[in-house]
Amino acid sequence: MEMKPRFVALGISVVLVILIIELVRRRKLREEYSWLWLSLSVLMFVLALWPGLLGFASNLIGAVLSTSTLFFFALVFMMLINIQFSVEISSLRTQVKNLAQQLAILEAGAEGMANESDGQEDAG
Repeated sequence: MEMKPRFVALGISVVLVILIIELVRRRKLREEYSWLWLSLSVLMFVLALWPGLLGFASNLIGAVLSTSTLFFFALVFMMLINIQFSVEISSLRTQVKNLAQQLAILEAGAEGMANESDGQEDAG
Protein backbone atom coordinates (compact mmCIF):
# COMPACT_ATOMS: atom_id res chain seq x y z
CA MET A 1 0.00 0.00 0.00
CA GLU A 2 1.30 3.43 -0.87
CA MET A 3 1.97 5.98 1.83
CA LYS A 4 -0.72 8.50 0.86
CA PRO A 5 -3.69 6.09 1.20
CA ARG A 6 -2.22 4.82 4.46
CA PHE A 7 -2.07 8.35 5.87
CA VAL A 8 -5.61 9.03 4.69
CA ALA A 9 -6.85 5.82 6.35
CA LEU A 10 -4.98 6.67 9.55
CA GLY A 11 -6.45 10.16 9.55
CA ILE A 12 -9.98 8.92 8.94
CA SER A 13 -9.72 6.33 11.70
CA VAL A 14 -8.42 8.87 14.22
CA VAL A 15 -11.14 11.38 13.27
CA LEU A 16 -13.75 8.63 13.53
CA VAL A 17 -12.62 7.69 17.06
CA ILE A 18 -12.71 11.33 18.15
CA LEU A 19 -16.12 11.83 16.53
CA ILE A 20 -17.61 8.73 18.18
CA ILE A 21 -16.26 9.67 21.60
CA GLU A 22 -17.59 13.21 21.21
CA LEU A 23 -21.03 11.98 20.12
CA VAL A 24 -21.20 9.65 23.12
CA ARG A 25 -20.04 12.43 25.42
CA ARG A 26 -22.75 14.78 24.12
CA ARG A 27 -25.29 11.96 24.39
CA LYS A 28 -26.05 12.07 20.66
CA LEU A 29 -24.95 8.42 20.34
CA ARG A 30 -25.63 5.77 22.95
CA GLU A 31 -22.80 3.65 24.28
CA GLU A 32 -24.32 0.43 23.03
CA TYR A 33 -24.07 1.66 19.43
CA SER A 34 -20.60 3.11 19.77
CA TRP A 35 -18.76 -0.22 20.18
CA LEU A 36 -19.36 -1.22 16.56
CA TRP A 37 -18.16 2.12 15.20
CA LEU A 38 -15.14 2.18 17.49
CA SER A 39 -14.20 -1.34 16.43
CA LEU A 40 -14.44 -0.25 12.79
CA SER A 41 -12.11 2.68 13.38
CA VAL A 42 -9.62 0.51 15.29
CA LEU A 43 -9.69 -2.02 12.45
CA MET A 44 -9.05 0.77 9.92
CA PHE A 45 -6.16 1.99 12.03
CA VAL A 46 -4.63 -1.49 12.27
CA LEU A 47 -5.04 -2.12 8.53
CA ALA A 48 -3.40 1.20 7.74
CA LEU A 49 -0.44 0.46 10.01
CA TRP A 50 -0.09 -3.16 8.93
CA PRO A 51 -1.07 -3.45 5.24
CA GLY A 52 0.03 -7.10 5.06
CA LEU A 53 -2.94 -7.97 7.25
CA LEU A 54 -5.34 -7.06 4.44
CA GLY A 55 -3.47 -9.38 2.06
CA PHE A 56 -3.61 -12.14 4.67
CA ALA A 57 -7.35 -11.62 5.11
CA SER A 58 -7.80 -11.68 1.32
CA ASN A 59 -6.00 -15.01 1.11
CA LEU A 60 -7.99 -16.32 4.07
CA ILE A 61 -11.38 -15.68 2.47
CA GLY A 62 -10.17 -16.52 -1.04
CA ALA A 63 -10.46 -13.04 -2.52
CA VAL A 64 -8.20 -12.12 -5.42
CA LEU A 65 -8.11 -8.38 -4.78
CA SER A 66 -7.78 -6.61 -1.46
CA THR A 67 -10.56 -4.23 -2.52
CA SER A 68 -12.89 -7.24 -2.70
CA THR A 69 -11.92 -8.04 0.86
CA LEU A 70 -12.69 -4.48 1.95
CA PHE A 71 -16.10 -4.60 0.28
CA PHE A 72 -16.80 -7.99 1.86
CA PHE A 73 -16.00 -6.72 5.34
CA ALA A 74 -17.98 -3.54 4.70
CA LEU A 75 -20.96 -5.71 3.81
CA VAL A 76 -20.50 -7.77 6.98
CA PHE A 77 -20.25 -4.55 9.00
CA MET A 78 -23.48 -3.21 7.53
CA MET A 79 -25.22 -6.53 8.25
CA LEU A 80 -24.11 -6.32 11.89
CA ILE A 81 -25.46 -2.78 12.14
CA ASN A 82 -28.77 -3.88 10.60
CA ILE A 83 -29.05 -6.78 13.06
CA GLN A 84 -28.34 -4.44 15.97
CA PHE A 85 -30.98 -1.96 14.79
CA SER A 86 -33.50 -4.76 14.17
CA VAL A 87 -33.08 -5.98 17.74
CA GLU A 88 -33.50 -2.44 19.04
CA ILE A 89 -36.59 -1.81 16.89
CA SER A 90 -38.15 -5.07 18.07
CA SER A 91 -37.57 -4.09 21.68
CA LEU A 92 -39.00 -0.61 21.14
CA ARG A 93 -42.04 -2.03 19.35
CA THR A 94 -42.78 -4.27 22.34
CA GLN A 95 -42.37 -1.34 24.72
CA VAL A 96 -44.75 0.84 22.67
CA LYS A 97 -47.36 -1.95 22.63
CA ASN A 98 -47.09 -2.41 26.40
CA LEU A 99 -47.32 1.34 27.03
CA ALA A 100 -50.37 1.64 24.76
CA GLN A 101 -52.08 -1.18 26.66
CA GLN A 102 -51.25 0.40 30.02
CA LEU A 103 -52.56 3.76 28.81
CA ALA A 104 -55.82 2.18 27.64
CA ILE A 105 -56.26 0.50 31.04
CA LEU A 106 -55.58 3.78 32.87
CA GLU A 107 -57.96 5.72 30.63
CA ALA A 108 -60.69 3.11 31.15
CA GLY A 109 -60.15 3.29 34.91
CA ALA A 110 -60.24 7.09 34.91
CA GLU A 111 -63.37 7.09 32.77
CA GLY A 112 -65.03 4.61 35.14
CA MET A 113 -64.15 6.79 38.13
CA ALA A 114 -65.57 9.85 36.37
CA ASN A 115 -68.79 8.01 35.63
CA GLU A 116 -69.06 6.92 39.28
CA SER A 117 -68.56 10.47 40.55
CA ASP A 118 -71.20 11.76 38.07
CA GLY A 119 -73.64 9.11 39.30
CA GLN A 120 -73.03 10.08 42.94
CA GLU A 121 -73.66 13.78 42.19
CA ASP A 122 -76.94 12.95 40.40
CA ALA A 123 -78.10 10.78 43.31
CA GLY A 124 -77.17 13.41 45.91
